[in-house]
Formats: sequence, structure tokens, C-alpha cells
Amino acid sequence: MPKLTVNGIEVEVQPGATVLQACEEAGFEIPRFCYHERLSIAGNCRMCMVEIKPGPPKPTASCAFPAGDNMEVFTDSEMVKKARHGVMEFLLINHPLDCPICDQGGECDLQDQAMAYGHHSSRYDENKRAVTNKNMGPLIETIMTRCIHCTRCVRFSTEVAGVDQMGLLNRGGEVEITTYLESALDSELSANVIDLCPVGALTSKPYAFTARSWELRKTESVDVMDAVGSNIRVDARGGEVMRVLPRLNEDVNEEWISDKTRFACDGLKRQRLDKPYVRGVDGKLAPASWDDAFAAIATKAKGLSGEKIAAIVGDLADAESMFALKQLMGALGASSIDCRQDGAKLDASCRAGYLFNSTIAGIEDADALLIVGSNPRWEAAVLNARIRKRWLAGNFPIGMVGAPVSASYDYDQLGAGPETLSQIADGSHAFAKVLDAAARPMIIVGQGALARADGAAVLATARAIAEKFGMIQPASSDAEGNEVPTWNGFNVLHTAASRVGGLDMGFVPGDGGRDTAGILEGAAKGEIELLYLLGTDEVATSGIGDKAFVIYQGHHGDQGAHHADVVLPGAAYTEKDGLYVNTEGRVQMGFRAVFPPGEAREDWKIVRALSDHLGHGLGYNTLGELRSALIATHPSFAELDEAPTAEWGAFGVSGEMSGDAFASPIENFYMTDPISRMSATMAECTETFVNAKAGRTGTEG
Repeated sequence: MPKLTVNGIEVEVQPGATVLQACEEAGFEIPRFCYHERLSIAGNCRMCMVEIKPGPPKPTASCAFPAGDNMEVFTDSEMVKKARHGVMEFLLINHPLDCPICDQGGECDLQDQAMAYGHHSSRYDENKRAVTNKNMGPLIETIMTRCIHCTRCVRFSTEVAGVDQMGLLNRGGEVEITTYLESALDSELSANVIDLCPVGALTSKPYAFTARSWELRKTESVDVMDAVGSNIRVDARGGEVMRVLPRLNEDVNEEWISDKTRFACDGLKRQRLDKPYVRGVDGKLAPASWDDAFAAIATKAKGLSGEKIAAIVGDLADAESMFALKQLMGALGASSIDCRQDGAKLDASCRAGYLFNSTIAGIEDADALLIVGSNPRWEAAVLNARIRKRWLAGNFPIGMVGAPVSASYDYDQLGAGPETLSQIADGSHAFAKVLDAAARPMIIVGQGALARADGAAVLATARAIAEKFGMIQPASSDAEGNEVPTWNGFNVLHTAASRVGGLDMGFVPGDGGRDTAGILEGAAKGEIELLYLLGTDEVATSGIGDKAFVIYQGHHGDQGAHHADVVLPGAAYTEKDGLYVNTEGRVQMGFRAVFPPGEAREDWKIVRALSDHLGHGLGYNTLGELRSALIATHPSFAELDEAPTAEWGAFGVSGEMSGDAFASPIENFYMTDPISRMSATMAECTETFVNAKAGRTGTEG
């Protein structure tokens, strides 16, 4: 490992490290614009100059110079100061004096470094260059005259997002960044270029001129738009969420988030439920007090046996509210409960059978991948970037069973449905040899393969493939004799933020209980007389009619609320503290950034208050007491921000599989839940990226 000195301090770095990384390791900050640790080295801006001895008597770009033994590096010599002053002066020659009106003000790398390393005035009197702004779609605002050509955006879109739509055109004084044919940047991760841009050339179009960074209250939280559990920061002013930004977590999302995570937040203020409603004798929902709403539920529930009561949980619910509702249903004697509103045939008895066991970061350790019934690019855009990252490293064959998708990596289309899966399982398919030759193969099973009538048989077949091709490798002993799991390549990719948490606590039918399909069928026949929907917006309740009394608890007046007899206004994920379990089984904590609107309340509080009216008090009055009860019953919820290891066992049910092809459950990436469906920004993205491709006019039903 190379040893060198930086400003007299000896430091040892990994082979292949650059001088810039060595300086950072020694504790010295090096200014930079083009360099980014997750992107390839460009060496464009020359701001990272240092003096190196032995070497030529001139400053060297530290980002592109490899660290070597016996090297002396100086980061603050007169040569370096003069070089940085000169580079900054050149960068500002054509940069407009937009700081007072720039959306990047207060968060601008160029602004900060000009103060730290620049001159107090410019010696350049000629006219500044102007560049025409580009159309990059509904998410990215462009003021290209400010661009300093660091090419971070180009490298991100090409290397991480896998979209070859941006580039550097022309040369010399005519050079400019643009999307080819000036089209919208079509990627589910496109807006990360806003964070990467060190100047105000690329900014957020929906957020433009709405707030300054110093006005915002910043809250760390967790994303619920998918099951990845991306770490985010929610910036709010007053009672309104202004924007959502990524937060660093190397094991989950690195420092990226999807465009839906970032921009769907404007849906939080549209079509919100802010007071209880009760359906009157005229058949219309009318505003009511909390006491009246609870009284209506208590009147209906009085005398009902547990077989006539059921509950379904939606995709955005936090663990505490699900646990409170499960306890209430248990107190009422109801065993017809389900957290799988899409009907996925997942077995809650074996945790390894529904987790992403390899972990998201573990994708980088795999050497072969089989994707079954999933489109990771739409179902988990950040996780898909990990697959691309591993694919770019080389020697990573990928096979796809299901509908062809537009992926950001090359893959072999193996087949459309269960027939191909069976051929792989019995070894007759050519891709079976690829899996057999791999040291660490992995399989990703999506909800498109599980949320169907033969989902349990598909799950059993996927388990058989994992066991046959060495995806489940037994634990080995480390130097201290401790058992260390070697490799588990069986992975289920969820699309719902609440799903793994619900399965962990057993929010599934008990003895004699009905699943989601059975509950809806029973409600339509009058066999289920009381149905509780906790944020359940993806199932059709219109067919129930007036046979069942429907309670809807949620934060938007979406599909679940339309046919409810009582509507209880809950809190969105930005309006409550809560635990969420991502697709890996990693428990993460979200925090409240703003308060719920009007009379809306946190979901667990609503269930707790209702339990008293039903005569089955839950016995806790604070969130801390509720969490203690949750952890006492299900200890896995105490392991915050840790990717668990689950014991392998039997799951799935052997049986016949239909010949129907696997299909992704997501038809429109930008609208998958009540929040994104109410977002004006997501509606624009749908029009630009989905309807335009499909040739739709936007008037179709």
C-alpha cells in the first residue's frame, strides 16, 4: 500500500487511490468541481491542483494523479494558491452574476469556493458568453450560461442511470452540455443531476423560486414510494413539504433517489382528508366529529363475531399502526387480516422466503443474476442502479423471465413465464449452465410472479432453483469460531414499503381467516360485515356494494375512500414518526417533518382511540409504549438499520403453474400510490414519459 506525506503528515492509502483521496484521508480538504467519488475521473475543472515532489515544477490535478510511495504533497503552498486563484478566475470569466436570483444560492459549490479560493474582483472586461437553455423535461430547469462544463451530469446519466442522452457538444469557446436532439432526459433517476451540479446550471423545475435553503426546516426520514427504503431529507417550511433530497446510506441508496421519491411530495397537499366523514341515510359522506365517527363504527361492530370482521393494510402503512390494528383485530376475534393487498402469495412463516437476502449492497458481490417477473427499473429504480453498477464491472450474466423491459444493462430474454422457469429448475435451459458455473448466483423474484393465482407454486419453483444452483451456501466459521453466513442469493423484490413489516409481525390470515381476495369476496356476499381498510387504495371496493360496512383510514381521498361508510383522516409518512422495513428486512425510522392537516391524526393514535370506543383498550398511550410492545412481541423491530440474516427453510407450495406470462405490477412508474397520483409533477412526467411513448392522448379511461 502506497505511503506518502501530505503537508508533512504521513498517510497510507489503498493501491490505485488518487492524490486527492490521499489528501482527504490526511484530513485536508481539496476543492473540486468535476471530481465525484462515484463517477469516472474527468479532470476537467483543474480546481484540485496540488504541488507534488518529486515532480515537475508546476501544479498537478490531484483527482487524476495516482498516489505513490515516498511522494510529498503540498495543498497550501504559494504555487497551489496561485494556481487555484487562476483557475477560479477563468471559471468565472463567463459565469453570469446571477447569485441574487439563482435558485442554487446558499447551496452552490462555485459560490462557496469562489469565496474561499478566488480573487476579490475580476480582471476580465469583455462580454460574457451566453448559451441557450435546453429542454430537459418537466423536472430539470436549465440555465446553461452558468455551466462550467464539469460533465458530472453527463457521466451520471451515462454511467449510473444508464441513459445515453446527454453529452458535451462542440469544442473550445462553443462547447455546451445538452441532451441529444434537446429531448427530455428519460430516466427514473434523472433529477440526481440537480444534486451533482456544482453551479446553478441544473436546478429543480418544480421547486424553482419557492424557497431559500436557509428558510427550510430539515428532517431526516425514510422514503415510502417503493420498498427500497431510500434515506431522505425532508425540507419543510411552515406546514408544507417543499422538497425531498437524498441522504447518504452506502448500504441502501448510496446518495441517489428516484424522481418519484424526490418530486411526488407536491401530492401531499392535494385532495387530503382533513376531517372524519360518515355516510348518512341519504347515501352521501358528510363531515362528522371524531366521536360521531367512532360511535358509528362501535354501533356497527356491536354484537359482530370475529368471522364477520376483516382488515386489509395498504402499501404505505408504518409498522406501529399495523401492529395496533392487528392487536385490535385480535381483540375482536378477527382472523381475516392481510397486508398483501395485491394478493401476493408470500409465506410469512419463513422470513428468508420474502426478504431480499443478498442485501442491496450485496448485489455487487454476485456473479450471475436471474430476474423473474420483475422490472427493477420501475419497481426499485435505486436498486436497479446497483445492478447496473455490478454489470459495468463485468462478468455478470443476467437472464430475464417475464415481459421484455427497457433495462439499463444488457440481459438475455429467456422466456415469458412459468414454463421457462420450470426448464431452468430442471436444468434443461441453457441459462441453467450459467447459474451452475457461478460462484455466487442470485435470483430476484418480483411481485409480477407472486401476485397471481399460482404465485405459491412460482415461489416454490424459485426456491428449488436457489437450492439447486448453489444460491444458498451454508454458514462458515470465522477465526473466532462464530458462524458467518456465506451467501444467500434468494431475493424477493417488494414494491410496497409496508409489506415486509406486515409479514414480520404476521399481519396475514390466522386459522380459518381469509386473505385479501377472500375478504373482498366475503364482503361482496355479506359474509364479512365490517371491513377495515388502513391506507388500502389499490384494491377495488366498488363491488362490495352495501353488503359490508367499510371503514377507510388514510390520508388521501383515493380509491379506498370512495366507497367507505366511515372515513378516518390519517397522517402521511412526512407527518408522523414511524418504523418501516425495506425489502431487505432492514428496519429504519422515519421522522415527522410537518403536522397532519386539519383534524387528521397519526394512524396509531386513531386505532388506539377507536379501541376504547369498542371496549378493547390496547393498553398504551404513547408511541414509546407502543414500540416497546411491538419489539417485545417481534424482536426483529429492535434491530435498527441492520440488514438481517434469516434462517433458510421451506416455503411456497408445489403445484401446477399456469402458462400465463409474468407481467410487472407497475404500468406507470410515476403513479403507484395515493401521494404520487395526486402529484401535479408526476402527472407531467406521466404525460411526457409514459403517454407520449404509448401514443396516448391522456383522455383514455
